[in-house]
Amino acid sequence: MTATDIDIQVSQSDAASRTLNITVPLERIEKAEAETVRWYSAKVKLPGFRQGKVPLPVVKRRFAESIRQAVLEDIVRETWQKAREDQNLKPLGDPEVRILKFEPGQPLTFEIRVDVKPDIKLDRLGGFTLTRQAAKVTDEMIDAQLLQMREQRAPWVPATGRAKEGDLIEAVIQNMDEENSDAGEPVRFVLGQGRALPELEAQIMTMDAGGTWEGSVRFPDDHPDEAKRGTSRRVRVELKEVKRQELPELTDEFARELGPFENVDALRAAVRQDLEAEAGREADSRVRTQLIEQLGAANNIAVPPSLTERALHAYMHAYGVPEDQHARFHQEFRPVAESQVRRDLIVESIASQQNLHATPADVEQRIAEIAARRGEKPGAVRAALEKAGRLRELERGITDERVFDYLLKQSTVSDE
Repeated sequence: MTATDIDIQVSQSDAASRTLNITVPLERIEKAEAETVRWYSAKVKLPGFRQGKVPLPVVKRRFAESIRQAVLEDIVRETWQKAREDQNLKPLGDPEVRILKFEPGQPLTFEIRVDVKPDIKLDRLGGFTLTRQAAKVTDEMIDAQLLQMREQRAPWVPATGRAKEGDLIEAVIQNMDEENSDAGEPVRFVLGQGRALPELEAQIMTMDAGGTWEGSVRFPDDHPDEAKRGTSRRVRVELKEVKRQELPELTDEFARELGPFENVDALRAAVRQDLEAEAGREADSRVRTQLIEQLGAANNIAVPPSLTERALHAYMHAYGVPEDQHARFHQEFRPVAESQVRRDLIVESIASQQNLHATPADVEQRIAEIAARRGEKPGAVRAALEKAGRLRELERGITDERVFDYLLKQSTVSDE
C-alpha cells in the first residue's frame, strides 16, 4: 500500500518551520482498515474459534477501538514519511500532529507542524577585527580563592553566643496549627542561605541555644508553594545547637594537605595559574561571541522565531520554571535564546560546508586524553560519559573547536 493518494498542502512556511494540511480520502482509510482487520483476524484468539478462523465482522466489532487506533497511527506515520520526502524536509525533532478529525464515513484530516533545519547562507567568513581582553589576576582575587579553600575545609564547632548569618543551626520546629502538632520536625540548615523564611531566621538569631520561641510567621506572596502564599502559621521553635565554622590557618602544612605544594607560596602560585587560565578561557569565549555577532551582522542572519521558541521551551524545562512565570521568563530570556540559536545555526552551517564535524576518531582521541589526565582507562571514561548522556556534548564541543579554529585564522585578534 502506498501513500500516493494522500493530499499534502503547505499552509505555512518560514525559514525554520513548516505547517502541512493533510487530507486522507475515505477509500484510503477503508483500505487500511480492511488490512488491519485481516491482520487481527489472523493473530487473535477468541473462545469458540480457532486462531486465524475468527470471522472478520466479529473481529471488527470486538476490536473496533484498537483497529481504529492502529489505522490512525499507520496513516499518520506514512503521511509523515511522504511529507519528508516530497517537501525535502530536514526535521529538528518529532512533528506535532494537530486539529485531527477522524469521523466514520469521512476523510481523515489533520495538520502537521514541524521545526526544520534552515538553510543558512554565509557569504563572508573572515576579515573581522576582534579584541581579546583577559581580566588581570590580582592578589585580592588569589586571597578570595584561598579563603574559599579554607572555608571548604573548615570544621563546624559549637558556637558561643547567639546565632548569626553563616552559622549552622539545629532545631525542632512544630506547626501549632496542625493536629498532632506535638510531633515537631528536626531541621538543620545554615542561616542566610534562604533555607527558611527570613522572618523565622531573624527570630532564631534572637534566641539562646536550648531556648524556645512560639509565635506566628507569614509566608511571602511569591512563595514557590502557591497554597502557602500570603498565609500565616503559628510555630514553636526549639533551638538545639548553634555551630560555626572554624577557619584553618593558612600555613605550609595546610598547603601540603591540599596537594603537592611545599608551602603557601607554591599554593598561591598554583592558584594564580588556575585563575589566569580561567581568565584566558573567559577571554577566548568573549572573542567567539564577538565573532558570531559580527558574522551574523555581516551575513544578515535572522533567527527564525520558531527556533527561538523551541530554545525557550527547552530552557524552561531544564530550569523547572513554574507555569505562572513563563511569560516573564520568555521576555527576559528571549535575547539569550536568540543569541544561542544564531550561534548554533552559524556553527552548524560552517561545520557542514567545510566538513568540520567531529569524527568518531576525534571523539575517541579526546576520550583517551581525558582518561590519561584522570589516570583511568578510555573504556571506563566512555562508559561514564554515555551513562551521563554527555557523549553528544563532547562531540559538539570538538566540532565547536574546529569551527572556531577555522574562523579565527581568517580574522584579526588583538590582545588588550
